[in-house]
Amino acid sequence: MTAQHAHHAPGLRAWLGLGVVLGPVLLVSMDGSILFLAMPRISQALSPTADQALWMLDIYGFAVGSLLIAFGSIGDRYGRLKLLMIGAAVFGLGSAGAAFASTPELLIACRALMGVAGATFLPSALAVLSELFPDPRRRAQAIGIFAAAFAAGFAVGPVVGGALLGQFWWGSVFLVNLPVIVLFLVFAPVLLREVRPSGTGRIDSLSVVTSAGGLLFTIYGVKHLAADGLSAAPVATIALGVSALTFFSLRQRHLAHPLIDFSLFRDRVFTIAIITGLLPLAAWSATAYLAGVYLQSVLGLSVLHAALLALPGAAVLTVACIVTPSVVDRIGKRAALIACHFSIAGGLLLMLPTAITGGIGWYVASTVITGLGYGLSFSVVADTAVGAVPAERAGSAGAIAETSNEIGNALGIALLGSLSALLFRLHGPDLAPTLDETLRLPSLAPAVVQDARGAFVTGLHVVVVVASLLHSVLGAVALRLLPRRTSDQADSALPCEAADAPVIAKA
Repeated sequence: MTAQHAHHAPGLRAWLGLGVVLGPVLLVSMDGSILFLAMPRISQALSPTADQALWMLDIYGFAVGSLLIAFGSIGDRYGRLKLLMIGAAVFGLGSAGAAFASTPELLIACRALMGVAGATFLPSALAVLSELFPDPRRRAQAIGIFAAAFAAGFAVGPVVGGALLGQFWWGSVFLVNLPVIVLFLVFAPVLLREVRPSGTGRIDSLSVVTSAGGLLFTIYGVKHLAADGLSAAPVATIALGVSALTFFSLRQRHLAHPLIDFSLFRDRVFTIAIITGLLPLAAWSATAYLAGVYLQSVLGLSVLHAALLALPGAAVLTVACIVTPSVVDRIGKRAALIACHFSIAGGLLLMLPTAITGGIGWYVASTVITGLGYGLSFSVVADTAVGAVPAERAGSAGAIAETSNEIGNALGIALLGSLSALLFRLHGPDLAPTLDETLRLPSLAPAVVQDARGAFVTGLHVVVVVASLLHSVLGAVALRLLPRRTSDQADSALPCEAADAPVIAKA
């Protein structure tokens, strides 16, 4: 890539291409949360068992998280635009099938298909952006907008679902995907360029199977261990998943063209950035889920009212994603990575004054402050991952960043959510395992209701303290280990030191 090309300002086609890419990205993230409000309607229509209802919610995220690495490498080697087009078509078919599913099994299968297709979007979309915006600063801007769309999808999913369910039947939450998919299939071939790198070798099928299977089994086992307690089945599933991932990581060291280039993690900025992709999503998913229960089951707000209260934080998060590249130009990525952790840590602690009699203002303030930190983390992580590697490995690097997000999302609810559930069982009235199940019991005395709500709030407070401490620790580690100047990166031993894109932006 020539210097002239690298600094050439992107034209209208590049920005229109960005707009086209953002549509599917928004859908992928939105479909991770849009079912939260639709599940009661789906349960009434299809009468799923408790296990089937769990699979309806979880199979999509499992599929996305377990296949990101594999599809990132496949897109790098066989064509990113081709993979995006196939993924969009399959996502549309899965959405249509889910909307008109007549049985729980069919809906689960369609959600799984949507997850497989969704896993093709994120790494390839990030790689396409690196081709559309070769200049590092413009690319950082574009990735900030990308991160904002991805984050906004999670935040607005419940709101969109609530609005649709107020007017239409439950299948509308899936049909809303189709117009976006059609527009993408029409305009993507015109606005996006296919770049098929040469000399990248064949796909190692065993690596694809072990990476996908290892992530799927591990996340599934952790979730069920948290939900069902200690038992042989989830422990064995976790052991199987960890074994598969261990075999996968060892195998990559002996492949000429690995799915993941683990030498990238020799760079401290890259490593801390990837951890930053995991931990904020863990805190966000757990606290968002628990705060939703708090607003509805403790304070008695409607589902839509609770979702609307999350909009200020979502707006701050979205704006932070967009403006982060400009901020990073001034303060550097080191300062941004440190600031995001301490912002999240401080914002989470604002949940501590919430109580069973009130706390809406504290909740909104917490989401606004943490939203600033989340926005910083999402944008910096994505840009660092893509900018740290040669162009032909951009999809794989993007997949590492997005996989850290998906794993953080899964582990946050599983681990921090289980901590909250444990505290509820220890401090609550011991009538049912969760607050909602307790409140559905007949003829509850007011004192029992207050006891149950108080136990839940205690669990919520402990979770936010634990999450805040984890972010404080990682912020302190970043403060201690990250180099103060870009020039310090010369000793980082990355294999891509001669890449077109720098490892980090100017500090």
